[in-house]
Amino acid sequence: MKRKALLVVPENNTTMEAEMNALCPDLAPFLVARVKRPARTLVLSDLPEYRRSTLDAVEPFIAQKPDLVVYGCTAAGFLGGPDGNALMVEALARRTGAKVISTAGAMEAVLRHEGVKQTAVVTPYLPAVNDGLRSYLDHADVQIEVLDSFLCLTTAELGRITQDQVREKALATVTDGSQALFIACSQLPTLTVVPELREKLGIPVWSSIQATAWAAERAMALTEA
Repeated sequence: MKRKALLVVPENNTTMEAEMNALCPDLAPFLVARVKRPARTLVLSDLPEYRRSTLDAVEPFIAQKPDLVVYGCTAAGFLGGPDGNALMVEALARRTGAKVISTAGAMEAVLRHEGVKQTAVVTPYLPAVNDGLRSYLDHADVQIEVLDSFLCLTTAELGRITQDQVREKALATVTDGSQALFIACSQLPTLTVVPELREKLGIPVWSSIQATAWAAERAMALTEA
């Protein structure tokens, strides 16, 4: 029987649905719940309202009984730290009765899987949010070697970033000593740029979306075992 998956993303996200459908054909097409959010990039103080909006957004899909729920906002996951992310995953599991994974959790899991202890990072975030990402990865014993950001002030700015710009930023960020590269944020388009960067750089390269797709496939494989 075909598995049913629900993708939960910020209402401005125009990237993750198409890329997840391409990367996880066995789960496509994803149902999509869109979460209300501010027009600027998320900050820590937004989390309580964002979490309430997330639970409201999934409510119309509960009757469809998804097998998997993907909590697909990187920043909303890591800003609250590992404990905050775990609480949101648990709340979604209780509400939907489904297996739940988060993009923040997938980021941590894939870096552990790759044996990465230090990574270069590209983000679209402002400094305070980047500090939250650094703290989250510190808890996973992954150090950020170097970080560069598009420093987006608004979701409109974020939505205009292209794969070519992501590639250019990534290549300008990694160093000769970089052990890995992670491109954070599920709005940044990375479908074809990640494999290109892996081939060019010869190191593990992951993005929020590619890590989430990896975690989604693993979660479904485990439930079938």
